[in-house]
Amino acid sequence: MELNRRTVIAGAAAAGMAATTLGGTAHATGGRKPVKKLFGKLADGTKVYSWSLENGGTRLKVLSYGGIVQSLEIPDRHGRYANVSAGFDNLEDYVADSPYFGALIGRYGNRIGKGKFTLDGKDYQLSVNDGEQSLHGGAKGFDKRVWDVEPFTKGSDVGLHLYYTSVDGEMGYPGTLKTKVTYTLTRHGDWRIDYEATTDKATVVNLTSHVYWNLAGEGSGTIEDHELQIAGSRYTPTDAGLIPTGELAKVAGTPFDFRKAKPIGRDIRVSHPQLVTAKGFDHNWVLDKGLTTRPEHVATLHDPASGRTLKIATNEPGLQFYSGNFLDGTLTGPSGRTYRQGDALCLETQHFPDSPNKPKFPSTVLRPGQTYRTTTIHTFGC
Repeated sequence: MELNRRTVIAGAAAAGMAATTLGGTAHATGGRKPVKKLFGKLADGTKVYSWSLENGGTRLKVLSYGGIVQSLEIPDRHGRYANVSAGFDNLEDYVADSPYFGALIGRYGNRIGKGKFTLDGKDYQLSVNDGEQSLHGGAKGFDKRVWDVEPFTKGSDVGLHLYYTSVDGEMGYPGTLKTKVTYTLTRHGDWRIDYEATTDKATVVNLTSHVYWNLAGEGSGTIEDHELQIAGSRYTPTDAGLIPTGELAKVAGTPFDFRKAKPIGRDIRVSHPQLVTAKGFDHNWVLDKGLTTRPEHVATLHDPASGRTLKIATNEPGLQFYSGNFLDGTLTGPSGRTYRQGDALCLETQHFPDSPNKPKFPSTVLRPGQTYRTTTIHTFGC
């Protein structure tokens, strides 16, 4: 029988057991003031800091570089902690060769075909960094910027406000975009992300988070035994460049049907053209709830071995499920183990890829006087 997470944490605390690293044991704590430490320096001497937060049994470490989630620790059904987010233990690897591990993504999450779009009759050419496509904001997107960080405590919550201003023309995007992202750990241990942005010129924006999850623990191996449920009856098939064709295809009768929870590995090697092209799952699900004013539950990820569960709620209309297809064993995480194909997965809440070029997709246009707002909530259980 699956135990309630709060019961697990409280029980561990009563037993006086403390958690430290992988294999440690959980203990109940209240919200603690975020702790700042130097993490490293960029080549130009810019200092990068880490911020450690703890609340409700969840531990989060965030970098000022890229707003990166460097680690996120939660307990299993026995109260034992593990870091469930893939990443690195040093700044140099994040700068040199990170596949967006844990990063804040902008100005535009996911792909824009050939890096081009037209807005109000004017053509724009963006930075191209994924073959012919612009991916996650271009060659130097928000994931490679140093953010200003302001810690806060509010009632029983703790968190960080992250600020970055993207100037007009950066990576080809029009308008100066002022961005504020708030990471909050609630007293229940939920991790909430609130995104805000304003612009002085019409532009497109699609912000998201690129955490690579493995609920068995970072470096523990494949996620193919994880069970995934997505509340989406349609998805957006792609062309050879992983750009949506514009079709909203039904998932029924295909490997893309996650309306009922199933192991990720069950259909990942089925000879379906879309899986062959992407080398696995790397697609946008059209969420049944659509674009909503408040976050609603859209996905659940569960690891049967540890008992850990992640539930995602968002007001976004889409969810990108990426099964770690391009991890190739050349990167090493804090555990000292290499990351191979399928060793972690991403669940990115978003507007659909290439929306600026697909009139039937939900619009990503932001104009002066408007405020972009979107929220994603991660709830952990065991």
